Amino acid sequence: MRRLAVLALLLGSASPVLAAADNLPPEPAVVAVLDNYPGVTAAGARVDAARAGATMLRKGTHEVLLSGSYIVRDVTNERRYSEFDGTVSRAFRLPGKAALDRKAGALGVEVAQNRMEDARHQAALLLSQLWFDWLSAGELRRTDLANVALLEQALHAVERRAQLRDAALLDVDQARAALDQARGLAAGTLADREQAHAVLSATFPDLPLPPEPPALGTPQLPAQDLGALRDLVIARSHEIRAADRDAARLGTLAERARRDRMADPTIGLRAFSERSGMERGGGLVLSIPLGGGYRKAVAEQAGAEASAGLLDLAQVRRAVEATADADRSAARDRTAAWERLAASAQSAEAAAIRTARGHELGAVDLSDALLARRLAGDARRMEIAARTDAIRALMKLQIDAHVIWMSADDAE
Repeated sequence: MRRLAVLALLLGSASPVLAAADNLPPEPAVVAVLDNYPGVTAAGARVDAARAGATMLRKGTHEVLLSGSYIVRDVTNERRYSEFDGTVSRAFRLPGKAALDRKAGALGVEVAQNRMEDARHQAALLLSQLWFDWLSAGELRRTDLANVALLEQALHAVERRAQLRDAALLDVDQARAALDQARGLAAGTLADREQAHAVLSATFPDLPLPPEPPALGTPQLPAQDLGALRDLVIARSHEIRAADRDAARLGTLAERARRDRMADPTIGLRAFSERSGMERGGGLVLSIPLGGGYRKAVAEQAGAEASAGLLDLAQVRRAVEATADADRSAARDRTAAWERLAASAQSAEAAAIRTARGHELGAVDLSDALLARRLAGDARRMEIAARTDAIRALMKLQIDAHVIWMSADDAE
């Protein structure tokens, strides 16, 4: 009965006990963890900075300027006179410049918001990666422990037969070597599991983790068509939106720099008193800087940056489209690869069971039985690796398409 229980555990590691969505952390916990991730909160602070920058652009850099002087003049053969003057002036943006400044500020806020959402998206991908590192290591650990249990039973059986002079000491050595190898693999997967847990808990300390990793589960195709999800990756890409808004912002700044070749005028009021008040006056003052080579160079620089922004947008769009195509291909092909390896692992396990039974009946050598058991263990480990890759690919496609682990803005 014990042997049958161990075999059931080993075979059950590939059975569809859990769907991939059933072994994910709770959705509210994931959303809260991602919203509080340092990279996301830092990007949120940059959104606040962008809003302050938009206010600065809306207000403009021109401020009221107060200037004045007081002097005492000593005139020969006359007397000393007290004289003063004061000027209140302010520069004014020419028509159209303020509107461009407001537009550039609003676009800057949109860029910062999309970059914040993209930072959250990258954090979600990292969480998925670390989470399935932990689950995969746990699945390998359970498989290795089941294999160790089977080989322990095989060693005990061979040792009893050796005591009855029904088996050679060479068989005992072979069984013990196979068990030691299996124990070594189990120790390695334990180290991998603990390391994955340490990295996951340190990177996302707010995420509640169970004492043991949940079962890995099996890949489950999402309800939406893979092609539709591929299109959503592009349509909902915050990276594209950020590049698009940034290109528009740079174009606006280029137009603003072109218009700034005609400098803003400064208008003010001046009042003065000379010869101790015997001469008094007031009036308007006007000054206009005459733009030269510097303003021309600034406009050329802004125009070149606007052109670069458009090229950056094209590059980002191509990169996102390539990611979307790769996501769809990986989700489809890795799932198909897992199905084949799962079938292979089941066949290898069935062969190992039959070979072990044949050895018990004396029809199969121990070396052949141990070889079949090792091949079955290798096939199961390959199946787990392929299953992990398939689940990762499906998760990445859904995260990139923003259909799971969404922020409040994406949900709206």
